[in-house]
Amino acid sequence: MRIGILGAKNIGGTLGRIWAHAGHQIMFGVRHPQNPEVQELAQTLGSNVSVAGVADAITFGEVVLFAIPGQAMESTITEHSAALAGKTVIDAANKVGVSPMNSLAAFATQVPSAQAVRAFNSLGWENFAQPQFGNIQADLFYCGPAGVAQAQSEQLIADVGLRPVRVGGPEQAPLVDAVAGLWFVLALGQQRGRHLAFKLLTDEQ
Repeated sequence: MRIGILGAKNIGGTLGRIWAHAGHQIMFGVRHPQNPEVQELAQTLGSNVSVAGVADAITFGEVVLFAIPGQAMESTITEHSAALAGKTVIDAANKVGVSPMNSLAAFATQVPSAQAVRAFNSLGWENFAQPQFGNIQADLFYCGPAGVAQAQSEQLIADVGLRPVRVGGPEQAPLVDAVAGLWFVLALGQQRGRHLAFKLLTDEQ
């Protein structure tokens, strides 16, 4: 899969590493492609990883992951709306202190043909790097359209080592954001540590 990752910090960088090792083609899209830190990251990951500007990364990706600061989401979506048309877009950014935390409404307004998914926002990046708790695999709750976007999202979640749990279509973004709120309260507010995740238990397991 060709994945454009906007942002190469904790979330984008961690997911990019994992997906590159899983065999996906990665292009990091950043404001300053010649940044030595980002260049070094790409070089350590091999020939299937590159760095470019935001516009090029969007054009490159079958799937585009937004792992940029939440306050930059709407302007980025608006500026690149034409290139985002028809793509699967994953909103992993949290607009902390703002309601809603997600940017799915901006995608729906600016790029109605995009398949917008809310995922990778409800856990700290440490849980992507280490998704196992002993012999227990953590779950990742997400929402998004059925069909191709669902298949792509679940493949990428599984490649991280998490079990994907779809809670519904894009209208369920507030529920996914509530899981993020719970994570912040437990991991940071109660100081239980950032390596903290969730597990759905049913009789079928």
